[in-house]
Amino acid sequence: MKTKARKQEELAKARGLFEKGGSLLFADFSKIGTEDARKLRMELKKNGAALLVVKKRLLGILFKEKGIAGADLSRFKVSVGTLFSPKGTEAAAGTAYKFFAGLEVPEGGDKNMWVSHLLGGYDLSANMPVDAATIAMIGKLPPREALLGQLLGMIAAPIRSLLYVLNERAKSAGAGAGTAPAAAE
Repeated sequence: MKTKARKQEELAKARGLFEKGGSLLFADFSKIGTEDARKLRMELKKNGAALLVVKKRLLGILFKEKGIAGADLSRFKVSVGTLFSPKGTEAAAGTAYKFFAGLEVPEGGDKNMWVSHLLGGYDLSANMPVDAATIAMIGKLPPREALLGQLLGMIAAPIRSLLYVLNERAKSAGAGAGTAPAAAE
């Protein structure tokens, strides 16, 4: 059992992470090994995010302090690990989804059994809860830079095709004009 001082310390740490803004993701870590959790913490740290396993009641106190009423943690029947991401839902969802999707599935288990451990989240910038399906969907998306590259490719493709057609037409017109005078001689 944690002492009151330890709980105050955890709450202060959660307050510090909460102040950075961004978003919160909630995940079930009940059957995740310590080594796997350490790997997730390292990946999150690369993105500037953090994982903190705090009691739901303590998070509820933090939400009350900040005036957030939409995040009802009592609906989760398992212990909840909270991913604090100052960069927003996209960064943390991608990292969390890849982590859970990459965990080894026991024989006879469903391939999405670990992804179902993503429970939901809360977007602090929009001040609204995010459901687990949305987090999984966002997590499946490629990174922002890759999406922008794909968009740029889609915009440039018709122009590139037009330039190719015009170039080929100019070649064929140039080849036809160059052979005509030779035939006349």
